[in-house]
Amino acid sequence: MEVKNGGSITKDTFYISHGAPTLSIDESLPARHFLQSFRQTVLSEKPKSILIISGHWETSDPTVNAVVGPTETIYDFYGFPDQMYRLKYPAPGAPELANRVKELLTGSGLFKRVDVDKKCGLDHGAWVPLMLMYPEADIPVCQLSIQTDEDATYHYNMGKALAPLKDEGVLIIGSGAATHNLRKMDLLGRGVQKMVRARVRYLGMRRLLLVIIHIIISSF
Repeated sequence: MEVKNGGSITKDTFYISHGAPTLSIDESLPARHFLQSFRQTVLSEKPKSILIISGHWETSDPTVNAVVGPTETIYDFYGFPDQMYRLKYPAPGAPELANRVKELLTGSGLFKRVDVDKKCGLDHGAWVPLMLMYPEADIPVCQLSIQTDEDATYHYNMGKALAPLKDEGVLIIGSGAATHNLRKMDLLGRGVQKMVRARVRYLGMRRLLLVIIHIIISSF
């Protein structure tokens, strides 16, 4: 991060894999220790706000959450240790950033509708890595959804439209993976439906990656 005209510029954007939800408690995972050391080893400057794009929030139209006050912690996972459901990440919402994201997307002329959700919290693809990176939960956070029914060009253009945020002190993070949990996928019988769902989720994660790729490209 550097200073420009009295304000901060975030030169880098980051795409991270948030792994399984157990990343929140499992000390044996190297990714956990990497994220905990993020401020010491990767980006020491504190961003003005954070825009996080999680592969777990899928909507038909681009949607941003614009929460006033502490953001709700969403436990969108099942069958994990009880202690994980007691974790909280009450980061303040970022309604101003949400409105700015909407302005940039609609202003591009490519996104006619951008919804604003004033209640939606942060799913585990957002709060788990942020809890490790910024445990104080004192940086305003806005989350943006992805559209799994749209193609790669659509999400490429989304990244292009959002690139100016880097000049406004906003840290942009993509959180997901190029693949998801396929270990229990059965290729026969009942597994067909699971396979289709896994493929849809896989495409959503890949398109999220494309958003971040263009933001990175636009920094050169």
